[in-house]
Amino acid sequence: MKRTIINSITKEKITLPSPSSVELIYDGKPMLTETDTAGIITYANRKFCEMSGYTKQELLGATHNINRHPDMPHSAFANLWNIIKKNNEWHGYVKNLRKDGKFYWVDVYIEPRFNNEGEKIGYIASRKPISPKNLVSIEKSYQEMSLKEQ
Repeated sequence: MKRTIINSITKEKITLPSPSSVELIYDGKPMLTETDTAGIITYANRKFCEMSGYTKQELLGATHNINRHPDMPHSAFANLWNIIKKNNEWHGYVKNLRKDGKFYWVDVYIEPRFNNEGEKIGYIASRKPISPKNLVSIEKSYQEMSLKEQ
């Protein structure tokens, strides 16, 4: 069954693709996104749009899980949210699903954003390429985590 999301700005219903086995290698150019506290994308730079395959119009107002690959264990994201909701920084590895069904891996760093009054207003995420050494171990770890979730 295909997943769909609804863009909170455009109200467009976006059907997420079925994954393919084709990997797109991330070249390491700056890839940034910002979200509100609920994970709705409020900013996506050009490189993120390019890598995800979505237009800026499709991304802004969409939940950040628009590019969640089904191979990613749910517990990995539960851990991420547990950490950032407590105003801590998170670092980890993510397999993303592009609009065309291809995938790409990133090494992600997420930190909370605060306004001038010290209130949390969202999160900012920056990405870099994942090292081949880390990729081998993280793929194995994520497969084991996913098996436990079944």
